[in-house]
Amino acid sequence: MELEFLGTGAGSPAKSRNVSSVALKLLEEINEIWLFDVGEGTQHQILRTTIKPRKISKIFITHLHGDHLFGLPGFLSSRSFQGAQKNEPLVIFGPRGIADFVKTSMRVSQSKLSYPIKFVELTQDGLIFENSRFRVYAAHLNHRIECFGYRIEEKDYPGELLVDKLIAAQVPSGPLYGQLKAGKKVTLADGRVLDGRDYLGETRKGRIIAILGDTRQTPAIAKLAQNADVLVHESTFGRGEAHLAHDYYHSTCMEAAQCALRCQVKQLFLTHISARYVGIQALQLAKDASKVFPKTKVVKDFDVFTVPFPTRKRGVHS
Repeated sequence: MELEFLGTGAGSPAKSRNVSSVALKLLEEINEIWLFDVGEGTQHQILRTTIKPRKISKIFITHLHGDHLFGLPGFLSSRSFQGAQKNEPLVIFGPRGIADFVKTSMRVSQSKLSYPIKFVELTQDGLIFENSRFRVYAAHLNHRIECFGYRIEEKDYPGELLVDKLIAAQVPSGPLYGQLKAGKKVTLADGRVLDGRDYLGETRKGRIIAILGDTRQTPAIAKLAQNADVLVHESTFGRGEAHLAHDYYHSTCMEAAQCALRCQVKQLFLTHISARYVGIQALQLAKDASKVFPKTKVVKDFDVFTVPFPTRKRGVHS
């Protein structure tokens, strides 16, 4: 599981930062890539990576401001020429209006897609997607327009079957092993009853990632970020600019760090960096935030991070 940042700037493209987009690469887990926001020029950014557009199966839009959305029509159109499977729909999650935006763009430009699109327009907080490996939750944030944050929970990995323990117990190999690995109870030919749970190693906890859209500080963030292994949080403003951040419905680097500390996350990535912060000034955002939450990094375009497996116990999503 990897996060690759395709755009880390705010508002409009800059020389050093494109506008918002981040890829969650789940190639080893489910052979898919999920995009979170598709700012203008995202497909150009993708060309500078190893990402294959046909592997992008789901797109999660946080809100309908242009710096998070204007790259979507071009990406969808180009994807038709880049090996997208005609019988496999691409799913787009987002606020009300996302379907109208895409359909209007395709109609006016007379663009024909080689694959179907399924739209999931979000109206309330809660579980929005689940498969055999992942759950995705959404929650309303506090921005100038309707905006969502997302929590991606990887399901726990079952423990490995303790084959040596079974051999020591003189359990014959065969179909019974499969039942025991599934945690079932089985009856042996000699009458012994074995509980599969007694022959499994320790369960490995899945990983949790929270990716926020633009937002003031709001209690909803805790729903998404609590005990996350990674929190991707906007940092449009810096230390001492809380009043400005509130007026413009954004957050400061210090507020993001305080949120990470409260929610007991493992790693904080600051993104949505204003063009006012370049070079040493951008580093200062991380330096200031790190005084509150040491595991803070201001991300740059094309930064790639592997999300490690957790090593501590934590609560479940509420």
